[in-house]
Amino acid sequence: MARKSLVAVATLALAGAALTGCSSGGGATDASNTIDGDVKGDIKVVTWRTDLIENGTFDAYAEEFNKTYPDVKVTFEGITDYSGEMLTRMSTNNYGDVIGIPAIQPDQFDQFLEPLGDTASFADKYRFLPAASFDGTQYGIAFGGNANGVVYNKKVFEEAGITELPTDEKSWLEALQKVKDNTDAIPMYTNYKDGWPLTQSFSNVGGITNNPDAVSEMAEDPAPWTEGSDVYAIDGLLYESVAAGLTEEDPLTTNWEQSKVDIGTGKIATMTLGSWAISQLQAAAEGNGASADDIGFMAFPSNVDGTQYAVIGGDYNLAVSKHSKAKAASWAWIQWVVSESGYTESEGMVSPLKDAALPSTLSDFEAEGVQLIETNPAPAGKEGLINEVSDDAQIDLYGQIYRQKLVDVARGAADGDKESYFAELNERWGASVEKLAG
Repeated sequence: MARKSLVAVATLALAGAALTGCSSGGGATDASNTIDGDVKGDIKVVTWRTDLIENGTFDAYAEEFNKTYPDVKVTFEGITDYSGEMLTRMSTNNYGDVIGIPAIQPDQFDQFLEPLGDTASFADKYRFLPAASFDGTQYGIAFGGNANGVVYNKKVFEEAGITELPTDEKSWLEALQKVKDNTDAIPMYTNYKDGWPLTQSFSNVGGITNNPDAVSEMAEDPAPWTEGSDVYAIDGLLYESVAAGLTEEDPLTTNWEQSKVDIGTGKIATMTLGSWAISQLQAAAEGNGASADDIGFMAFPSNVDGTQYAVIGGDYNLAVSKHSKAKAASWAWIQWVVSESGYTESEGMVSPLKDAALPSTLSDFEAEGVQLIETNPAPAGKEGLINEVSDDAQIDLYGQIYRQKLVDVARGAADGDKESYFAELNERWGASVEKLAG
């Protein structure tokens, strides 16, 4: 798999919410649940995790689930092009019983999905609720979540003489310079050619300034590429790293799959990615003679009054189809799989359960005192404004084109400098803000 996160981004062993009504497999009453009935019947789980079907993980989950709910038969269907194919399937009534919610608008949830209950009744137990909520009703629970930051090779940092993780741009550039001076590793790898890895840093918006409303506020900011803002810090760090010669020599020949091996074996020191990547990089390390323990994860190098913050966000939200004939069983599966299966622990993801411990892959966060924050949804009536402004300004916030140009400017392959390029971005963005949000 290339990516597991859905950021825009975007990063999870306790009892789940209980079921309303009687259950032949055992169940309890929870007033927050609107899905009544016996937990029995056949359910099909349609998933993007084709790998977990192929390696038998999901079948093992079903076997464990049946120890509690023996009257439910669970089958699985994996879809490689999940986001695209599911949108097509949902024009019919046959798209499975349990699904990951694809990119449908929140005001369409009730057309396709069974309501789970009032969002407020889930707030004490679950993270990542807003993405699957509409008008106070909850339609899905995140399968897991990701944290955003920087993956790094601990062994390279040690060889370079880096004794403290960087917490601002200055100490970041100093650390990368030590890597360049004292090791053979590439200090920072941009993955310019594949492009999409460049987009991962935008998911840190909100964490730089500890502002959960930063994304929605950007939609109305006439000059967001101004010092002191999240996006200025994120894009500025990329620019300065490239301009200082601390990235790969030829960005036109980068390769994502090879980069996983190279950071795992110490040929690359850092990449700005979400925590979803950690398990893949650890596997690449072990598969090529290195140690999974060499892969670390740090917060984006920024702080507010000495405290670092990291944005966390949910992966696909699991939901019950409006057309399922076994809705209580489907809802039971969702609650069981997010709380009892061990999925998030094995994948190194942030649990959707607020009381769950962070995965071991984020142990560095705990050691460094990094605080986790979730960003807030846009205010009512402005849900799509950030995308409208981005499209009108032709600045692909969730894409790679403007960031590839940023890299080109920084390495001298395009005209200008940081100040002139940021001024251009502000001019285009500001004009669109005035048109659409003014």
